[in-house]
Amino acid sequence: MAQKTRAAAKKVKDKWRAKEWYKIYAPEMFSKMQLGETPADSADGVMGRITEATVQDLTGDFSKMHIKIKFKVTDIRGLDAHTMFAGHDLTSDYVRRLTRRKRTKTDAVVDVTTKDGWQVRIKPMAVSEQRIQASQETAIRGIMDIEIKKAASECTIGELVKMLIMGDLAKRASDASKIIVPIKRIEIRRSEVLRTGKMPEPGEAPITAPQEEAPAEEPEAAPAPAPEVPPAERAPAPEELPAPAEEEKKE
Repeated sequence: MAQKTRAAAKKVKDKWRAKEWYKIYAPEMFSKMQLGETPADSADGVMGRITEATVQDLTGDFSKMHIKIKFKVTDIRGLDAHTMFAGHDLTSDYVRRLTRRKRTKTDAVVDVTTKDGWQVRIKPMAVSEQRIQASQETAIRGIMDIEIKKAASECTIGELVKMLIMGDLAKRASDASKIIVPIKRIEIRRSEVLRTGKMPEPGEAPITAPQEEAPAEEPEAAPAPAPEVPPAERAPAPEELPAPAEEEKKE
């Protein structure tokens, strides 16, 4: 019995040692940053795996720590696993902070297609200042559907991801919805890639945190000229003293 247990333990140990560690990299839109490592018996075991990272880890923007990006492994070169964008999600505690008492949360589901052929399911969430009627919720859903579809059809997948995580898409829908009822906030709660299209161009600019503009330095003021003193008030020049006579040589 003891021999069988030792043999089984040896097999498990050997199986673990046979695994290779694969490095997982983000797509080019996030500067191919390394996301982590994962063990696997072969490349087939890594293909299709999903990994997550916050926008703060990817761009250094502390204000986006509540946004989680999902990446899916689609290409393996040696021990390097390359990924593509698979969707995003907001943390549950951030959503709970937005949805407080005496407010109405309006959810919607919008399927969009980018101009480079990517199909993405986007789930926006509108939070009103006070409780609203069901007819107003329906109107807000319709406006969010129109604005999000229009914005997605005009951009590539890289541009759409940037609008999702930087808040530009949510702001566009919020501005259009304010004609119905005062909106506290609109957030893109979740997104999911349904079908991939044309891959982003290699030279496309990566997504980074917005840089704060440094205040322009004011030019140094020239020193003020010294005030001229009238001739009458000027101090008289010291009189020149005669040079001291040389001492006579003593005999």
